[in-house]
Amino acid sequence: MYAAERHEAIAGAVREHGRVSVLDLAAQFDVTGETIRRDLAALERTGHVHRVHGGAVDPGLSTLDAGERPLAQRIAEHSEAKTAIGIAAQQFLPAAGGSVFFDAGTTTYQAARAIVDPRELTIATNALGIAAALATAPAVNLHLVGGRLRGLTQASVGADTVAAIAKLRISVAFVGTNGLSMNHGCSTPDPDEAAVKSAIVASANRVVVLADSSKFGIDELVSFAPLADVDVIITDAGADAADVERFTEHGIEVVTA
Repeated sequence: MYAAERHEAIAGAVREHGRVSVLDLAAQFDVTGETIRRDLAALERTGHVHRVHGGAVDPGLSTLDAGERPLAQRIAEHSEAKTAIGIAAQQFLPAAGGSVFFDAGTTTYQAARAIVDPRELTIATNALGIAAALATAPAVNLHLVGGRLRGLTQASVGADTVAAIAKLRISVAFVGTNGLSMNHGCSTPDPDEAAVKSAIVASANRVVVLADSSKFGIDELVSFAPLADVDVIITDAGADAADVERFTEHGIEVVTA
Protein backbone atom coordinates (compact mmCIF):
# COMPACT_ATOMS: atom_id res chain seq x y z
CA MET A 1 0.00 0.00 0.00
CA TYR A 2 1.29 3.46 -0.91
CA ALA A 3 1.64 6.10 1.82
CA ALA A 4 -1.15 8.22 0.29
CA GLU A 5 -3.53 5.27 0.42
CA ARG A 6 -2.58 4.57 4.02
CA HIS A 7 -3.13 8.24 4.92
CA GLU A 8 -6.61 8.14 3.40
CA ALA A 9 -7.47 4.96 5.30
CA ILE A 10 -6.20 6.38 8.60
CA ALA A 11 -8.12 9.63 8.14
CA GLY A 12 -11.25 7.61 7.41
CA ALA A 13 -10.79 5.53 10.56
CA VAL A 14 -10.43 8.68 12.65
CA ARG A 15 -13.62 10.13 11.16
CA GLU A 16 -15.48 6.89 11.84
CA HIS A 17 -14.20 5.98 15.30
CA GLY A 18 -13.01 9.32 16.70
CA ARG A 19 -9.66 7.87 17.79
CA VAL A 20 -6.98 5.50 16.48
CA SER A 21 -3.89 4.01 18.12
CA VAL A 22 -0.38 3.67 16.74
CA LEU A 23 -0.17 0.02 17.79
CA ASP A 24 -3.43 -0.94 16.08
CA LEU A 25 -2.56 0.92 12.88
CA ALA A 26 0.92 -0.58 12.73
CA ALA A 27 -0.57 -4.07 13.00
CA GLN A 28 -3.33 -3.31 10.50
CA PHE A 29 -0.98 -2.00 7.82
CA ASP A 30 2.00 -4.23 8.71
CA VAL A 31 4.38 -1.31 9.15
CA THR A 32 6.46 0.02 12.04
CA GLY A 33 5.13 2.31 14.74
CA GLU A 34 7.56 4.98 13.53
CA THR A 35 5.99 4.84 10.06
CA ILE A 36 2.54 5.34 11.57
CA ARG A 37 3.78 8.26 13.68
CA ARG A 38 5.11 9.91 10.52
CA ASP A 39 1.76 9.29 8.84
CA LEU A 40 -0.06 10.91 11.75
CA ALA A 41 2.32 13.87 11.70
CA ALA A 42 1.58 14.38 8.00
CA LEU A 43 -2.18 14.08 8.59
CA GLU A 44 -2.01 16.55 11.47
CA ARG A 45 -0.28 19.11 9.23
CA THR A 46 -3.19 18.86 6.80
CA GLY A 47 -5.77 19.12 9.59
CA HIS A 48 -7.17 15.59 9.29
CA VAL A 49 -6.19 14.42 12.80
CA HIS A 50 -4.95 15.73 16.14
CA ARG A 51 -2.09 13.70 17.58
CA VAL A 52 -2.27 12.53 21.18
CA HIS A 53 -0.21 10.09 23.21
CA GLY A 54 -0.38 6.67 21.57
CA GLY A 55 -2.33 7.72 18.50
CA ALA A 56 -4.60 10.42 17.14
CA VAL A 57 -8.13 11.77 17.54
CA ASP A 58 -10.60 13.63 15.39
CA PRO A 59 -9.46 17.29 15.28
CA GLY A 60 -12.95 18.28 16.43
CA LEU A 61 -12.24 16.66 19.81
CA SER A 62 -10.19 18.32 22.52
CA THR A 63 -7.47 16.44 24.35
CA LEU A 64 -9.75 16.27 27.37
CA ASP A 65 -12.50 14.75 25.25
CA ALA A 66 -10.05 12.12 24.05
CA GLY A 67 -9.43 11.21 27.69
CA GLU A 68 -6.54 9.79 29.66
CA ARG A 69 -6.19 6.06 30.09
CA PRO A 70 -6.20 4.53 33.58
CA LEU A 71 -2.88 3.79 35.26
CA ALA A 72 -3.31 0.01 35.03
CA GLN A 73 -3.75 0.23 31.28
CA ARG A 74 -0.75 2.53 30.79
CA ILE A 75 1.56 0.30 32.83
CA ALA A 76 1.04 -2.49 30.29
CA GLU A 77 1.87 -0.28 27.31
CA HIS A 78 5.48 -0.35 26.02
CA SER A 79 6.43 -2.26 29.16
CA GLU A 80 9.77 -3.57 27.84
CA ALA A 81 10.87 -0.08 26.79
CA LYS A 82 9.83 1.40 30.12
CA THR A 83 11.71 -1.26 32.06
CA ALA A 84 14.87 -0.61 30.02
CA ILE A 85 14.52 3.15 30.55
CA GLY A 86 14.09 2.62 34.29
CA ILE A 87 17.30 0.63 34.44
CA ALA A 88 19.19 3.23 32.39
CA ALA A 89 17.99 5.94 34.77
CA GLN A 90 20.03 4.46 37.60
CA GLN A 91 23.23 6.07 36.27
CA PHE A 92 21.74 9.49 37.08
CA LEU A 93 21.07 8.84 40.74
CA PRO A 94 23.01 11.33 42.88
CA ALA A 95 25.87 10.43 45.18
CA ALA A 96 25.17 9.18 48.70
CA GLY A 97 23.40 11.85 50.71
CA GLY A 98 21.69 13.29 47.64
CA SER A 99 17.99 13.76 47.05
CA VAL A 100 15.68 12.47 44.32
CA PHE A 101 12.11 13.25 43.29
CA PHE A 102 10.16 10.59 41.41
CA ASP A 103 7.30 12.16 39.50
CA ALA A 104 4.14 10.11 39.05
CA GLY A 105 4.18 7.99 35.92
CA THR A 106 4.54 4.45 34.62
CA THR A 107 8.13 4.92 33.41
CA THR A 108 9.24 6.71 36.57
CA TYR A 109 7.68 3.81 38.47
CA GLN A 110 10.01 1.42 36.64
CA ALA A 111 12.99 3.64 37.54
CA ALA A 112 12.01 3.53 41.20
CA ARG A 113 11.60 -0.26 41.11
CA ALA A 114 15.06 -0.62 39.55
CA ILE A 115 16.90 0.90 42.52
CA VAL A 116 19.18 -1.70 44.09
CA ASP A 117 22.07 0.52 45.12
CA PRO A 118 22.38 0.65 48.93
CA ARG A 119 23.65 4.23 48.99
CA GLU A 120 21.77 6.57 51.33
CA LEU A 121 19.28 8.75 49.48
CA THR A 122 16.41 11.02 50.40
CA ILE A 123 13.57 10.27 48.00
CA ALA A 124 10.33 12.19 47.59
CA THR A 125 7.37 11.32 45.42
CA ASN A 126 3.74 12.27 44.95
CA ALA A 127 2.83 8.83 43.57
CA LEU A 128 1.31 6.12 45.76
CA GLY A 129 2.66 3.26 43.66
CA ILE A 130 6.20 4.61 43.71
CA ALA A 131 6.06 5.18 47.46
CA ALA A 132 4.89 1.58 47.94
CA ALA A 133 7.72 0.29 45.73
CA LEU A 134 10.33 2.17 47.78
CA ALA A 135 8.80 1.74 51.24
CA THR A 136 11.14 -1.10 52.23
CA ALA A 137 14.20 -0.02 50.23
CA PRO A 138 17.34 -0.05 52.39
CA ALA A 139 19.01 3.28 53.18
CA VAL A 140 16.17 5.31 51.65
CA ASN A 141 14.67 8.21 53.58
CA LEU A 142 11.26 8.29 51.91
CA HIS A 143 8.84 11.23 51.80
CA LEU A 144 5.35 10.92 50.31
CA VAL A 145 4.10 14.37 49.30
CA GLY A 146 0.44 14.75 50.13
CA GLY A 147 -2.49 16.55 48.58
CA ARG A 148 -5.66 15.65 46.73
CA LEU A 149 -5.36 12.14 45.35
CA ARG A 150 -6.17 11.88 41.65
CA GLY A 151 -7.55 8.37 41.20
CA LEU A 152 -6.75 8.06 37.51
CA THR A 153 -3.01 8.42 38.10
CA GLN A 154 -2.87 7.61 41.84
CA ALA A 155 -0.90 10.82 42.33
CA SER A 156 -1.21 13.74 44.73
CA VAL A 157 -2.15 16.97 43.00
CA GLY A 158 -3.53 20.38 43.91
CA ALA A 159 -2.36 23.55 45.63
CA ASP A 160 -1.08 21.77 48.76
CA THR A 161 1.05 19.41 46.68
CA VAL A 162 2.51 22.24 44.61
CA ALA A 163 3.27 24.31 47.73
CA ALA A 164 5.03 21.39 49.44
CA ILE A 165 7.20 20.68 46.39
CA ALA A 166 8.06 24.37 45.99
CA LYS A 167 9.81 24.26 49.38
CA LEU A 168 12.17 21.50 48.24
CA ARG A 169 15.59 21.63 46.59
CA ILE A 170 16.18 18.30 44.86
CA SER A 171 19.44 16.96 43.42
CA VAL A 172 17.77 15.02 40.60
CA ALA A 173 14.16 14.81 39.44
CA PHE A 174 12.97 11.91 37.31
CA VAL A 175 9.99 13.26 35.40
CA GLY A 176 7.45 11.48 33.24
CA THR A 177 5.60 13.08 30.35
CA ASN A 178 2.67 12.28 28.07
CA GLY A 179 4.09 14.31 25.20
CA LEU A 180 7.50 15.59 24.16
CA SER A 181 8.04 17.94 21.23
CA MET A 182 10.32 20.74 20.07
CA ASN A 183 7.72 23.51 20.27
CA HIS A 184 5.51 22.39 23.18
CA GLY A 185 8.21 20.83 25.35
CA CYS A 186 6.96 18.35 27.95
CA SER A 187 3.19 18.18 28.17
CA THR A 188 0.34 16.34 29.86
CA PRO A 189 -3.47 16.38 29.46
CA ASP A 190 -4.45 17.44 32.99
CA PRO A 191 -3.79 20.98 34.29
CA ASP A 192 -3.45 19.81 37.92
CA GLU A 193 -0.87 17.18 36.98
CA ALA A 194 0.94 19.81 34.89
CA ALA A 195 1.14 22.22 37.85
CA VAL A 196 2.75 19.53 40.01
CA LYS A 197 5.20 18.55 37.28
CA SER A 198 6.17 22.20 36.79
CA ALA A 199 6.88 22.50 40.52
CA ILE A 200 9.03 19.35 40.42
CA VAL A 201 11.05 20.71 37.49
CA ALA A 202 11.54 24.05 39.24
CA SER A 203 12.74 22.36 42.42
CA ALA A 204 15.44 20.21 40.79
CA ASN A 205 19.09 20.92 40.09
CA ARG A 206 18.98 18.31 37.33
CA VAL A 207 15.89 17.24 35.36
CA VAL A 208 15.88 13.79 33.77
CA VAL A 209 12.85 13.11 31.56
CA LEU A 210 11.92 9.45 31.13
CA ALA A 211 9.95 9.04 27.90
CA ASP A 212 9.52 6.04 25.64
CA SER A 213 9.66 6.84 21.93
CA SER A 214 5.86 6.86 21.53
CA LYS A 215 5.82 10.19 23.40
CA PHE A 216 8.03 11.95 20.81
CA GLY A 217 6.26 14.51 18.66
CA ILE A 218 3.13 14.49 20.82
CA ASP A 219 1.57 17.74 22.09
CA GLU A 220 -0.82 17.28 24.98
CA LEU A 221 -3.07 20.01 26.36
CA VAL A 222 -0.75 21.63 28.93
CA SER A 223 2.99 22.22 28.60
CA PHE A 224 4.69 21.92 31.98
CA ALA A 225 8.35 22.38 30.98
CA PRO A 226 10.13 23.87 27.95
CA LEU A 227 13.07 21.94 26.53
CA ALA A 228 15.38 24.55 28.08
CA ASP A 229 14.50 23.11 31.51
CA VAL A 230 15.44 19.54 30.54
CA ASP A 231 18.97 18.23 31.12
CA VAL A 232 18.59 14.59 30.08
CA ILE A 233 16.08 12.54 28.10
CA ILE A 234 16.16 8.76 28.49
CA THR A 235 14.24 6.91 25.80
CA ASP A 236 14.21 3.54 24.02
CA ALA A 237 15.82 2.17 20.88
CA GLY A 238 12.70 2.93 18.85
CA ALA A 239 13.34 6.68 19.01
CA ASP A 240 13.68 8.33 15.62
CA ALA A 241 17.28 9.39 14.96
CA ALA A 242 16.17 12.80 13.65
CA ASP A 243 14.26 13.51 16.87
CA VAL A 244 17.25 12.49 18.97
CA GLU A 245 19.49 14.78 16.93
CA ARG A 246 17.14 17.74 17.36
CA PHE A 247 17.01 17.29 21.12
CA THR A 248 20.79 16.95 21.25
CA GLU A 249 21.18 20.17 19.28
CA HIS A 250 19.19 21.88 22.04
CA GLY A 251 21.91 20.90 24.52
CA ILE A 252 20.00 17.93 25.99
CA GLU A 253 21.82 14.71 26.72
CA VAL A 254 19.82 11.87 25.12
CA VAL A 255 20.35 8.34 26.41
CA THR A 256 18.92 5.41 24.46
CA ALA A 257 18.17 2.40 26.68
